Amino acid sequence: MFPAAFVRNVTGTWGDAGRAWLADLPERIAAVARRWDLTVGPAYPLSFNWVAPVRRADGSPAVLKLGLAESGHLVAEATALAWFDGRAAARLLDSDAAAGALLLERLTPGTTLRTLVQHEDERATGVLIDVMRRLHRPAPAGLRLSDLADRTADFAAYLDRPTGRLPHDLVAEAMHRYADLCASAPTRVVLHGDLHHDNVLAADREPWLAIDPHGVVGDPCAEIGPVLYNPLDGAEPVLSLLQRRVEQFADGLDLPLDRVVAWGFVQAVLSEVWDAEGGSTRPGRAHAVALALRPLLA
Repeated sequence: MFPAAFVRNVTGTWGDAGRAWLADLPERIAAVARRWDLTVGPAYPLSFNWVAPVRRADGSPAVLKLGLAESGHLVAEATALAWFDGRAAARLLDSDAAAGALLLERLTPGTTLRTLVQHEDERATGVLIDVMRRLHRPAPAGLRLSDLADRTADFAAYLDRPTGRLPHDLVAEAMHRYADLCASAPTRVVLHGDLHHDNVLAADREPWLAIDPHGVVGDPCAEIGPVLYNPLDGAEPVLSLLQRRVEQFADGLDLPLDRVVAWGFVQAVLSEVWDAEGGSTRPGRAHAVALALRPLLA
């Protein structure tokens, strides 16, 4: 009933809880659709969450997103989207934390910023700079989002394993630099947390809007990391674009070049740590980016 890759992602990440969620998913979709009076269309391509276009009772378009409630990911996404309040991001229309369900603004035409990378990467980077400038505002007290510094534990957990595909010295260096960068952050803002070309869509309300935030709080410079190693698949020449992207972000956001390089390095290693934890057995594009940035570290 569901695509094999989607099933592998869910069960590989959440195990028995993921299998139970998948078994109940058709009824969950139907229950949320009844509660919110939605007409549900065919699902979009699926990765870790179930997502589909819907029509509300008044005929307006929206997007329904369901995920594993126990993971907490959609709660963080809802919190971030509510804080962004449509500013450079899709609007949150409704949410149900217990059901793991979000109702989101549908963006049209919905083409991704990735379409510009092959021939207009400088323009695409400019779009990301503008989105970052608009998203980033100081985090208010009491906002229930995790801190970037919490992710230091993911490096440590990987290093505690007796074996692993990533070099110990690379992960250890990234962990220490990551902790130092978090501690020396000049300001703390609400971050998208996974901002890259596939998570910025063309829209009619604004030219480009972000989707799928992870929702974290920390150094605004950290937002650049995922852009440098994404897209994770495809033919985009990420390595040949790396230096120009780093320089354009530093100039466009008025950030120290060495800090952009450092955040790019640690975020790329962290991405590889997460992939390895998820069962990946081969180094990916983020690993290549980390190795390319390592010699440039101050």
